[in-house]
Amino acid sequence: MTENLIELRNIGMRFGGVKALDDVSLTIRRGEIHCLAGENGSGKSTIIKVMSGVYTPQDGEILFDGKPAGKLNPVKSVHHGVQVIYQDFSLFGNLTVAENLALNTFLIEGRKTINWKQVRELAQKALDRLDVKINLDAKVDSLPTSGKQIVAIARAVMADARLIIMDEPTTALTRHEVDALFKIVRDIQAQGIAVLFVSHKMREMLEISERLTVFRNGKKVAEGPISEFDEPAITRAMTGLDLKPDSYVWQAQEQSTQPVLQVEDLKAKDSATGNVLLDGVNLSLHAGEIVGISGLIGSGRTEFALSLFGMLPQCTGKMQLNGKTIHPKSVRQAIDLGIAYVPEDRLTEGLFLTQSIERNIIVTSLDKMVSGLFINRKKVDQVTKEMFDAMQIAAPGPHTPVNHLSGGNAQRVVLARWLLTGAKVLILNGPTVGVDVGSKAQIHAIIRKLAKDNGLAVLMISDDVPELVQNCNRVVVMHRGKLVDELSGSAMTEDAVNDRLKTLN
Repeated sequence: MTENLIELRNIGMRFGGVKALDDVSLTIRRGEIHCLAGENGSGKSTIIKVMSGVYTPQDGEILFDGKPAGKLNPVKSVHHGVQVIYQDFSLFGNLTVAENLALNTFLIEGRKTINWKQVRELAQKALDRLDVKINLDAKVDSLPTSGKQIVAIARAVMADARLIIMDEPTTALTRHEVDALFKIVRDIQAQGIAVLFVSHKMREMLEISERLTVFRNGKKVAEGPISEFDEPAITRAMTGLDLKPDSYVWQAQEQSTQPVLQVEDLKAKDSATGNVLLDGVNLSLHAGEIVGISGLIGSGRTEFALSLFGMLPQCTGKMQLNGKTIHPKSVRQAIDLGIAYVPEDRLTEGLFLTQSIERNIIVTSLDKMVSGLFINRKKVDQVTKEMFDAMQIAAPGPHTPVNHLSGGNAQRVVLARWLLTGAKVLILNGPTVGVDVGSKAQIHAIIRKLAKDNGLAVLMISDDVPELVQNCNRVVVMHRGKLVDELSGSAMTEDAVNDRLKTLN
């Protein structure tokens, strides 16, 4: 029997006159962990949909176990053992873990009645195969991202998967959760199941995969054992460029001896539960500084950002902006004071997806666009064009709906919106989550330029430790609502930050 589980030979896929896949061949072997890399628009999502039978390619053929599969559809693909775990996991949030895991089995068997004892037995058996523990009675909506992912993987294993395709599985995970996921992936592999790991994150590719394939502009541009690659080689293959990150150096100016933002003894409790969210946070932020905030989920990082942005009005303590005492009680007050916040989930919290780039950019600055009682169309066009160019937004024009943009371009739209407000402090929560390596480098360059040239004070919250070390002049670590450590200069290394995070629990 051939060692190849699935082979795609000379696949061509066109949409109108655009070649999404151009003579692409890809082989996945039985029980291997194979990584597929590429920037947004490189063809990764298209090849996934070809393998899962969603798309029928115009050219080429697909083989399973060395035999032609003929015209594939989703049902046939599942029959061949292909399971795809997309970024949204496709779970029923209002159902329990047990119900989500048992549902497919009951549907396939055509059950008309529910045996609740068997529901729990099926679900527990699936979780036992992954050697994980999750409350079977918990509603899926109540689970953290890592928990939802485990449920999705368990469901795929229950369906007799031979190939599990994971699309950007670590986008919203902390390093600790990534380690737990990798253990599960290796356990799956030990059971003879192949995994196609689709990712932007090069260090994770190097850590988890045995073979790597790189797409660029719809073509396969590199392939081989992971031992033949390093980060510069993967970056070069993905982008066609040599991107060499360097550390951000902040040079204090005379006028920056007084902090732009000074926070002393900031405290907050959850008004519903009484749980402590912030427990005496002290931090200063100067003009031109980029200060990173790291910490495990639940450390208080996001709550700290929300308190500065007027979304935790119950917080107590002292806040000063340019020496003036402030206490924003609402988002509008925070914006008027010059504080901007880019949330981690830009799709649900940061953008009006069906609206145009232009409308998304000017929405927080409409008062500046008015002449008399009406919007000044000429000013809107001028301001939008300036921000469109400054943020290097790649789109046909400012009237393009935001939901047509890649993750990197969508993030630039959010940045443009807040810069237009004349912000003095910019808070970035997960600034490059889900963004490919090329766009990531461009966004980092924009942030650095804004800090250095415009004197913008930046707080960067991220689970991506390399991102923090490369772009911040110092990194603070949060734990249980407190700042527990600060690293800067030669002491601020990836190993040092990771080692500090490992000590937290």
